[in-house]
Amino acid sequence: MPIGFKIHPRTRTVDAATVERFKAIAVANISDSMSRMVHGGPRLRPLHAGGVLCGVALTVRTRPGDNLMIHAALNRAKPGDVLVVDAGGDLTNALMGELMLAHAQAIGVAGVILNGAVRDSGWIRTNALPVYAAGITHRGPYKDGPGEMNVPIALDGMVIAPGDLVVGDDDGVVCVPFDQVEEVYAAANAKQQGEAKTMAAIKAGTVDRSWVERALEKAGCEGR
Repeated sequence: MPIGFKIHPRTRTVDAATVERFKAIAVANISDSMSRMVHGGPRLRPLHAGGVLCGVALTVRTRPGDNLMIHAALNRAKPGDVLVVDAGGDLTNALMGELMLAHAQAIGVAGVILNGAVRDSGWIRTNALPVYAAGITHRGPYKDGPGEMNVPIALDGMVIAPGDLVVGDDDGVVCVPFDQVEEVYAAANAKQQGEAKTMAAIKAGTVDRSWVERALEKAGCEGR
């Protein structure tokens, strides 16, 4: 059996109710609730018309420039899956474009995260399918393999396992591990509710910023 060329089974997935709850939570609040230690990298930017990405990770690892295993993943994707592809960050060849993305949208894929390049950026910009990628190029891919599906991958140090929760908005993408979703949701939701109260106080002109002065005093700042 060739090493590095295999389709593995996905043995666990975050449930649909959890996915739905996280759609209302900002990526920044999720990130803050995970000690700001989880980040998909600044190159993975949203290219689509707008909207939140939230779903279950269907992971792909492929060699730079080749998209055979991405096609294999599309043949096996389920509604609500997010296709998360580690292509090494190489931008020489676009690994997905209008046809593949339109097919992904048609079968109910919740979005695409690609550590590599895409093409047909005009189509992406005018469609609601969430697409995050590291770059854009017109040069197309090869379809020879190798690659793997449903294996742990890492994007700029953020580890994503098959079945994990992935969330994206205008600030980027974040992964919540399968066995931490409840804990992270509770913390992120509490933070989001707290920020809503702060925003209301800002609008009312009653926000309390005395904490800044206390922090300066504690840190020993002179001239305050």
